[in-house]
Amino acid sequence: MELRHLRYFITVAEELNFSKAALKLYTAQPSLSQQIKDLEEDVGVQLLYRTKRKVELTEEGAVFLEQARLTLAQADKAVAMARQVSQAKQQMLRIGFVPVAEMKIFPYVLPNLRVQNADFKIELLSLNNTEQMKLLKKGDLDATFTRQNLNSDEIESLFVLREPLLFLLPENHPLAKYERIPVKALNNIDFIIPAAEQSLTLHNTILDFAKTNGIEFNIVQKADNILFNINSVGMGLGCTILPGYVAPLTMDNTVIRALDVELPHLDLYVSYHKNSSSIAVHKFVELLTRVFYLNINRD
Repeated sequence: MELRHLRYFITVAEELNFSKAALKLYTAQPSLSQQIKDLEEDVGVQLLYRTKRKVELTEEGAVFLEQARLTLAQADKAVAMARQVSQAKQQMLRIGFVPVAEMKIFPYVLPNLRVQNADFKIELLSLNNTEQMKLLKKGDLDATFTRQNLNSDEIESLFVLREPLLFLLPENHPLAKYERIPVKALNNIDFIIPAAEQSLTLHNTILDFAKTNGIEFNIVQKADNILFNINSVGMGLGCTILPGYVAPLTMDNTVIRALDVELPHLDLYVSYHKNSSSIAVHKFVELLTRVFYLNINRD
């Protein structure tokens, strides 16, 4: 028994005429008659009295009609609810991000996205690279902003921006007297480094920079977040190297100084599933592309 059998039966029961019911169902009368016979065989009872002059419901048919209507109503409700969930998912945008996106990306993209798509529900989650990658692969995030290119058969990663690093130190630090600090002067200075658990790319970039220039830092503190890193410098615990976006966040008793060598940079990528059918994801990437001139390779 299929839902179409119930729909055919209900139409015949309401019309009490096979010809009229067939026209209403856009099917041939012999085919409709066969469908009703098949239904009666499945149910195991006669549902309709048929004569050349009229069609009537049997007592069993009347009971079956009531339940058939309830079944179809429930089926229609199930379809409607499934479509509602699908539509809600289409309008949901869950974005993971590292802090730079909060200052350099979102203010230039999200206000327009909200104005143009008032029904979108946008959820922002501040997470480190590793957490974002896990959630993106599981499907619990729709898009991520990380320091890593995640391009794969399933994931599309687009370069968004390149950010310089800066050297931050207490204003009363001996090295603060330099306008351009000799890199060798950094050897064995007290240093606050971003914790690898939270900022692996930045952590490794700093250590690689030190190794390349033949210096060692005296690491006195591993900071779990950027603000703690900045505050530790403000408290005079040591110096640090941080992404350029923190410049407006620095404290009055800290200063930024250039080095006599160029500091490395960090890249930022937006990533999302290549096969995503989400309207919200496509609208977001489209707007992001226009604002930041991203290079999207379309097959």
